[in-house]
Amino acid sequence: MPDFSIIIVTWNALHHLKTYLPSVWEHSREQAEIIIADNASTDGTAQWVAESYPGMRIAALDRNYGYCGGNNRAAAHARADQLIFLNNDVEVTPGWLKPLRRMLEEDPGVAALQPKLRSWTDKEFFEYAGAAGGMLDRFAYPFCRGRIFDTLECDTGQYDDACDISWASGAALVVRRKQFEDCGGFDESFEFHMEEIDLCWRLWNRGYRIRYCPDSVVYHLGGGSLPTDSPRKLYYNFRNNLKMIWKNSCTRDIVPRLLIRMILDGVAFARSLSGGKFRECFAILRAHLHFYRSVPGLISSRKVLAAARTVPDDKRVLRSYSIIWQYFFRGRRTYGALPGTGN
Repeated sequence: MPDFSIIIVTWNALHHLKTYLPSVWEHSREQAEIIIADNASTDGTAQWVAESYPGMRIAALDRNYGYCGGNNRAAAHARADQLIFLNNDVEVTPGWLKPLRRMLEEDPGVAALQPKLRSWTDKEFFEYAGAAGGMLDRFAYPFCRGRIFDTLECDTGQYDDACDISWASGAALVVRRKQFEDCGGFDESFEFHMEEIDLCWRLWNRGYRIRYCPDSVVYHLGGGSLPTDSPRKLYYNFRNNLKMIWKNSCTRDIVPRLLIRMILDGVAFARSLSGGKFRECFAILRAHLHFYRSVPGLISSRKVLAAARTVPDDKRVLRSYSIIWQYFFRGRRTYGALPGTGN
């Protein structure tokens, strides 16, 4: 039985697999099975993998289910008790699995982990999607240790401490299979973006913890599915963040948190409008309209999640400050400069 089942969802990205899969095979095959979840690619992905890596397993899906649906379906094929959801544009390093296994063995209260994510294009810097672990501010805005908004830090060892984090990046997400299944896996209504944050918040609410493992290092290209400046990405981020708040916030905070978020989203809309970025304006409007239409279904989801919740408030998963205030008004551009970080 392998220690891990590594699941790589891909769709018409054979060029990424040819670049990054060799490192995964070389540095993982002794401890893990590798499953390629092929979302009905038409670029010869399945044939190339079968010919190049006969030891890999292929979960051939009948259509493109995206990140959430592809991973959920591939997880059913996994044999290990620990899953690793790895993007197809991630390069791993020698020995990256051993620290992850050790951390899970040492603490059964930890449900998910994230290795250190550095940029593949500039390997001295942290990578946007996860850096040294994801955080959420008091209004559920995501940021990272090593990356706040578009400010990326150089990795000088400042975040080489293992610690609890709010969320682990979906680019390289390690999660215990039982907890993943008990939580219902990824919410497929999210489609793209923030699905891993939603999953981690649900795990926190059930009394588990999410940890950052600095001794495991991977390199992520990023931006493979949607560019960072894409209005479509903006739409998913605004939409899914509102859905995530509704589903997971404690009862006391949900109304004020949503109201303030809507005000801040209005400010973002006005800023885009004043800058003539009309596609961004339309993306924000679409996100809110989708959210309002989704409320009846979200009410049902919230009731189910509330019944499984064991933690009464959000203090363990959300920071006490606003990252917008700290970054734009206080000029604190690095995680180490934020309140309560010890610097």
